[in-house]
Amino acid sequence: MTTFDQAPASFAVHIPDAELEPEPLDPAQIVSGEPVVTGKVLWESPEGKQLRGIWQITPGVVTDTEANELFVVVSGRATVAVEGGATLEIGPGDACVLREGDRTTWTVHETLRKAYHISL
Repeated sequence: MTTFDQAPASFAVHIPDAELEPEPLDPAQIVSGEPVVTGKVLWESPEGKQLRGIWQITPGVVTDTEANELFVVVSGRATVAVEGGATLEIGPGDACVLREGDRTTWTVHETLRKAYHISL
């Protein structure tokens, strides 16, 4: 994982073209398919409690336990089912907020790329 915590306070990244690095999934998270996850942390607070970055997943079905996150989908489509809660249909231009501890199942229909902010 590459971090740019020494980066200038202001910067811009063209999200669709950003080079991402492998972030292997725990095989126990994969429900079906062969999804591949890549990402890049663009900024991390000095104490490590705030993260901003880009994340991508290829088609398949995976489970996750969420962090406190706001993200905006740049490309792709997915259905995110929150255990005991809503089922979210997300695609380009959608903003999504996930609560810390939410247990989710992601059905990725088209490779999904998002920009995110996580608070730990």
